[in-house]
Amino acid sequence: MFKGRHLLTLLDYTPEEIRALLDLAHQVKREKRERIFPERMKNMNIVLLFEKTSTRTRCAFEVAANDEGAKVTFLSNSQMGKKESLEDTAKVLGRFYDGIEFRGFEQTTVELLAKYAGVPVWNGLTDLYHPTQVLADLMTIEEHVKKPLNQVKFCYVGDARNNMGNSLMIGCAKMGMHFVGIAPKSLFPDPALTAKLQDLCKTTGASITLSDNIDAVDGADVIYTDVWVSMGEEAQFAERINLLQPYRVTMDMLKRTNNPDVVFLHCLPSFHDLETAVGRQIFDEYELTEMEVTDEVFRSRHSVVFDEAENRMHTIKAVMVATTTDTLD
Repeated sequence: MFKGRHLLTLLDYTPEEIRALLDLAHQVKREKRERIFPERMKNMNIVLLFEKTSTRTRCAFEVAANDEGAKVTFLSNSQMGKKESLEDTAKVLGRFYDGIEFRGFEQTTVELLAKYAGVPVWNGLTDLYHPTQVLADLMTIEEHVKKPLNQVKFCYVGDARNNMGNSLMIGCAKMGMHFVGIAPKSLFPDPALTAKLQDLCKTTGASITLSDNIDAVDGADVIYTDVWVSMGEEAQFAERINLLQPYRVTMDMLKRTNNPDVVFLHCLPSFHDLETAVGRQIFDEYELTEMEVTDEVFRSRHSVVFDEAENRMHTIKAVMVATTTDTLD
């Protein structure tokens, strides 16, 4: 069922398959807590292909692979697309490695790698999708919200048409959740993707609501946000700041949920203070001390963003183990 599969987007996985990956992620997390390392990927080699910078994705893949006995090559200076075609690069790497992770810009790149590599290819982030992050998000919700996923109201606030908006809407639709995208109408998700997922909701029991009204957070179990400007879109800071300041996650927004136990999630990194070069640059230009979330919310009891970050490692480990071994087959 899993061995040899790619993970390019959660659109390709059934709710039952996502459930199996989450169950395995909870298992490998327990194993790590107990210092149990079965090394299910012993003597395997994986390569990490990076076009975009990273902290969590690279570290999660490397530590997860090492825990399972695999060796890792980090490759950020390949000839792929320069002196060597994507097809040829994929065929070469497929001869050397048991799995390939790609983090970059175009979804077509990871799709071509999957087409030609002959080994599992995992999407560590593209401009369209970020499936490994969403698995970690779902796992974190299961740990911190005391109800089944299919009873969770999930509110994504901000740029709802970026890779996280897309991927979270997919994950919620697959798992029977109530997804609420709260954003300016110009930043609503792609209508074609939304329609496709609305159709899926008829079989999973999920629902999708899009609104430009902050009051739509009422009854939320989870509030999620992301940076206002994705990598490669830095020229749009002024426009996004103007559009999205009313959608900053504040304590007032959390109170509007009328849920004292509402959980706050963020895929990170976050511009919640001035302790980054980018944050200070934005302050110098726009006099903003915080962007998509206030420091008060980020550091509050509602915030479980570092549990969420850790879970990247466990869900990535589950994906790699499932797709390179017979563990879930």
